[in-house]
Amino acid sequence: MRVPIIGVGAVASVGRDADEIFAGLCAGRGALGPMRGFDSGLYNGKQLFEIDDRPEGCDRTLRATGFLLDAVAQAAADAGLGEDLSGIPVLVGTGLRELRSAELWWRDGAPFGVDRLHFGTALRERFGTADTLTVSNACSASLYTLALGADLLALGEADTVIVAGVDSITESMHGLADRVQPNPPTALRTLDVNRRGTILGDGAAAVVLRGEHVKWPGGRLWGRLRGVGMTCDAKHPTAPDPAQVAEAMRQAHRLAGTRPEDIDMVMLHGTGTPLNDLVEITAYGEVFQEAAGRPVLTGIKPMTGHTSGSAGLMSLVTTLQTMATGKVPPLVNLDEPIEEAAGLRLVRAREEKHEVALAQVHGFGFGGVNAVAIVEGS
Repeated sequence: MRVPIIGVGAVASVGRDADEIFAGLCAGRGALGPMRGFDSGLYNGKQLFEIDDRPEGCDRTLRATGFLLDAVAQAAADAGLGEDLSGIPVLVGTGLRELRSAELWWRDGAPFGVDRLHFGTALRERFGTADTLTVSNACSASLYTLALGADLLALGEADTVIVAGVDSITESMHGLADRVQPNPPTALRTLDVNRRGTILGDGAAAVVLRGEHVKWPGGRLWGRLRGVGMTCDAKHPTAPDPAQVAEAMRQAHRLAGTRPEDIDMVMLHGTGTPLNDLVEITAYGEVFQEAAGRPVLTGIKPMTGHTSGSAGLMSLVTTLQTMATGKVPPLVNLDEPIEEAAGLRLVRAREEKHEVALAQVHGFGFGGVNAVAIVEGS
C-alpha cells in the first residue's frame, strides 16, 4: 500500500491552521491556559488546552462541528478540491462528537437539535457531502478512519477520500479526568519521571487521500500512507494491554512491508499518564529490540494537550510536515526521562533537524482500541 496524501488541515489551541500549528510546535510553544469554558471553582485542575473562539465568559454549542469544518476546508483547499465535496466520502473519527453541545442543552437549555449530533448534517450543508461516516472510537478514532479511508480506495469504492478527526473538551470528560487526578498536573510531561497525568485539548485535523493510480488536478503530494495496524482487545476500560499495543505496531509493519529498523521517526501517543507512557515505551522496545535507538522519538501533546479523537491525525499531519521540512518538534517538559526510555533518541527542549523518510505514528485509546500508522515522505 502506498496511498498518496495530497492535502492537510488542522486546528488546535496552538494555531488555527496546519502551518501555524507546526510553527508553534517547532518553537516549543504550547497553549496551556486557564480554563474558559467551565466554572473553575468546581475542579482541582484549572488549566486546559482550549481553542480561544468563545465570547468572554460564555460557552456555546457546536464548537466541535466548527473545528471539523475548518480542518476539512483547509485540507480540501490544500488538495485543490474546492468547496464542492459532493462526490467525496468524508470519514470522521471522534471520541465524543457534540457531547459538549448536549451538555449545554441539558443544563442551560441552549438551542441544539438532535440532527446536530451527527457531523454529516453540517458537512452536507457546507460542502454538499452525501457520504459521511462518523467513527466514535476513543483516542485512536482518527487513525481508525484513516485505515477505513485507505480500504475504500483499495476496494475501488472511491478515488478520493477525506479523513478527519475532531473533539472539543467536554465538561463531563474534564470532570472524570479531574476526579482521577486529585493532584492535577501543571504541565503534560510525556515520559518524564514526574509526569502526573494528561490535560485535555480542543482540536481537529484532516487529510485527503487519493487512489494510488488516480491523477489529480492539483494539490501537493505530502507523503504516502503505507499501512495502519489496529487492535481492539477490550481487556480493560482504561488500562492499556502492552501485548496488544505491541501487536498494533507489528501489524502496521506487516501491512506496510517495513521493518522497525527502517523507521526514522516515531511520533508517540504520549499522554503523560503514569501507565500509558510506560506501556507505550515498553511495547516500543519489545517490537524494535536492537533498533530502538535508531529513530528519533517525539510527541506533541505537551503543547496541544490530549485532543482525544483527533490526536492521531494531528500527529500524522505534524509528521508529514516534519518530512517536508526536516524539522522535528521537541518533546517539551521532559526534564528527567523514565528509566525505560534510557538510550532512546528523544528530541527534547528544542527543534532538531533530521531527514525523515519513514515514520511511525501512534494512537491508543480506552478499551484497548489501538492504532499505529506507517507513513513515508514524498
